[in-house]
Amino acid sequence: MGVIETTKMRAQRATTDSRQLHLPLGRILSGDCVEAMRSLPDNSVDCVFADPPYNLQLGGDLNRPDGSQVDAVTDHWDQFDSFQIYDNFTRDWLTEARRVLKPDGSLWVIGSYHNIFRVGAILQDLGFWILNDIIWRKTNPMPNFKGTRFTNAHETLIWASQGEKSKYHFNYRAMKTLNDELQMRSDWVLPLCGGPERLKHGGQKAHPTQKPEALLYRVMLATTEKGDVVLDPFFGTGTTGAVAKRLGREWIGCEREDFYREIAMQRIDKELPLDESAIQTMQSKQAAQRVAFGALVESGYIEPGTEIFDKQRRWTAKVRADGSLVYEKQTGSIHGLGKDLQGAPSCNGWTFWHIEHEGAVKPVDAIRQLYLLAVED
Repeated sequence: MGVIETTKMRAQRATTDSRQLHLPLGRILSGDCVEAMRSLPDNSVDCVFADPPYNLQLGGDLNRPDGSQVDAVTDHWDQFDSFQIYDNFTRDWLTEARRVLKPDGSLWVIGSYHNIFRVGAILQDLGFWILNDIIWRKTNPMPNFKGTRFTNAHETLIWASQGEKSKYHFNYRAMKTLNDELQMRSDWVLPLCGGPERLKHGGQKAHPTQKPEALLYRVMLATTEKGDVVLDPFFGTGTTGAVAKRLGREWIGCEREDFYREIAMQRIDKELPLDESAIQTMQSKQAAQRVAFGALVESGYIEPGTEIFDKQRRWTAKVRADGSLVYEKQTGSIHGLGKDLQGAPSCNGWTFWHIEHEGAVKPVDAIRQLYLLAVED
């Protein structure tokens, strides 16, 4: 008789496997990513998240109306002499990613129109099976300064398994909970990295294309479990490592730039892992702009582990990583758990639940309004 593997069993197995393989967990491997990945054992990581050079091919500087230069356009790490050279590079790193990825692992690649179609064709040629293309629609995209094209307001992520019949991992229930009990769609509306999250060095951006933590949060919550190993071949300033540490995942990075490695480790060292109960997620079993409670959690407006309560403080629940709540042995969404605790036919969780914020008790809806203001900006 077969055994159905539970989340806890899978996490324990992943941690044990990692120790047995002597993986360089929590380390950034220096040098070329292809060579760095060749030092890793076969079938050793659970997820690969890759943000490779986009090969922008802009043929010169790109300036804003005020004369300032747009970041990353002339950075040497994004320059390739020909499409063929870029394709060869892409094939090399994807080949290594396929080798180190476990049979049931997930590959994520993010790119723009400059490179994502070439990457997609090559990963299919290598045997990967595309599960979804995800559109990250930016709420605050950079304008088209020349006025010669549409404003490029999105990037594309490819989510792929090792093959058509691979038993890849997908936390469907957690994604649905994160999205206020609606199926998570393949278009994700998230702001660019900004504010306190944007790393600075000498008053300037530390990295021109730093990805928002909310994006990695959703990727990891969707396709990994606690204890899983996430490999990022293009580590940059360490967004993958920071989110992995917070969510109780193991991580390995590859980064050839000394400056980025230093910035990344300083960032990750400051990160605190979430409490065990907060990391747990729900398992499988609208006139104004709609916002899911999970969006506040993944964007950091409400931290996992935060306690929220009804106005009379009859019930105090803890927020979990996927936006679900737990009260004693009961779990559910902000609306579902509120309904069950009251024995009511329905519940508006936004006004039922309250939170301590800036020294005052406020309904959770107040935090939603702060989020909406930031997104509109």
